[in-house]
Amino acid sequence: MTTLADRTITALRSLHDELAALVPTLTDDQLTGRSGASEWTVAQVLSHLGSGGEITLATYQAALDGAEAPGQDFNESVWDRWNAMSPQEQAAGVTGRSAAVVEFLEALSPEQRETLQVKLGFMPFPLSIAAVAGMRLQEAALHTWDVQVGVDTAARVNAAAADVLIEQLSGELGFMLGFAGKADALSAPARVRIGTSDIGIVITDSVSVASSVGDATATFHGQPESVVRLFGGRLTPAHTPSDVRVEGNVSLEDLRRVFPGY
Repeated sequence: MTTLADRTITALRSLHDELAALVPTLTDDQLTGRSGASEWTVAQVLSHLGSGGEITLATYQAALDGAEAPGQDFNESVWDRWNAMSPQEQAAGVTGRSAAVVEFLEALSPEQRETLQVKLGFMPFPLSIAAVAGMRLQEAALHTWDVQVGVDTAARVNAAAADVLIEQLSGELGFMLGFAGKADALSAPARVRIGTSDIGIVITDSVSVASSVGDATATFHGQPESVVRLFGGRLTPAHTPSDVRVEGNVSLEDLRRVFPGY
């Protein structure tokens, strides 16, 4: 049986392959055109993925070497370098950085995948490889979609990545929805079952994903990829598939307010 770390790394590989196939086909107009991220062009999204990949790899390598993770000065130097690139340079550089992250994770032994702990500057405690790979997966899934939707308005998040992300958010990465979700956007608590699964979104004084939602007050009908985009503020009316609907004590518009995006 595969572990969560294994499934996450496999999903990252699938996302990378999608991005690597798409980026060389992008025209100059597409690179400077609107992406799924409201304030960024397609090239700026690629720059964010590339710089994020560079910082992520340095952090992983530090954990493997037993060294201190790079600090904020390193991060800012990477961001400055990528921000100074032309759109074409940003596109040319992203694939290699994305590949390097995936290849590092793929090269870890089964024991390392289960025991290695990674320190992140903004976290008070280290995280497992499964968790930090899950964080990269969330970033890659949403931003790959941001690029794809700049070319194809019907684009959807990679299905395998979406399944793994929901699993991740119901476990060690649950804190991420606590940061991003706005529970006070609702006037009453809600327990929203996702499709016919036991998994659901719990909105009380905070926001979380429960592996067993119990007595649901509402149901989100739609594919897991739509749930992932909802969490990232990307299930806008213009990009909501026809199979998505919400029934119960909250509406889809209510959930959009809970997850305004980033």
